[in-house]
Amino acid sequence: MAHRDWQELTAGIHLMATDLDGTLIRSDQTVSDFTVETFRRARAMNFPIIFVTGRPPRWIAPVAEVTQHHGLAVCANGAIVVDLVTQRVVESDPIAPEIVDEIVTILRAQVPGVAFAAEWVGMTPGEEPFGYEPTYVTRYENQAARREVDIREFTRGKSVVKILARTSESHDHVDTFLGLAAEHIEHLADITHSDSTDTLLEMSAFGVSKGSTLARLAGELGIASTHVAAAGDMPNDVSMITWARAGLGVQGGHEWVLAAADAVIPGPHEDGIAQFVAAVLDTH
Repeated sequence: MAHRDWQELTAGIHLMATDLDGTLIRSDQTVSDFTVETFRRARAMNFPIIFVTGRPPRWIAPVAEVTQHHGLAVCANGAIVVDLVTQRVVESDPIAPEIVDEIVTILRAQVPGVAFAAEWVGMTPGEEPFGYEPTYVTRYENQAARREVDIREFTRGKSVVKILARTSESHDHVDTFLGLAAEHIEHLADITHSDSTDTLLEMSAFGVSKGSTLARLAGELGIASTHVAAAGDMPNDVSMITWARAGLGVQGGHEWVLAAADAVIPGPHEDGIAQFVAAVLDTH
């Protein structure tokens, strides 16, 4: 589809939802002074900005610090809502234990060599609410979270909000892996990914996505989709980009995002989100 000029979409926007990595946050995990000042201006004008990310809550505090942003953050692709002021989970949508079991059983049968990890809502002080199987290759070393048993064992009794499945065999691209998984378990979970360079799938409860949770939060604020802008760069952002009236893809983003977007904004190193928000504020 032909994209519109993003500046044409700024009028009438009353809420901004933004992905973080690859959209707002630069590769060095910073934002510009212009972004910080634009967010401060938005707070002063009571214009809500909601972070909507695949990150778990434990990875959200540094972003709140560098952006100096307060309010709500949607984490784990819609499964968790966090209050950035208190850093507490205020809502969660877990995957039922029997569904966790079924997903793992099916994917093990269909994908030789698949390995699993899980995120859950931490209930015990000091607990690491993340665990992974011994064959699961992590992006970041975290021996404290390593478990020597099947995911179905170490998640028993946990409020699991995300299942992660990674494979290095049989699938040369994560889009292919996602398509295969969808054939077998799309009736059980919301399946997506957030990195085209990694064969890693992210699964949340059926019907739970960035878009579904954003829609609920916007409704609680009395803001219709016709007054919402949402921006992102990866497949896990498509649900909110298609829900919002102003769906914004990031330049260089995944082809599925660019196909779904109404307009394309500059990336984080060019302050695309701050440029859009500043233009919206100028219309208020």
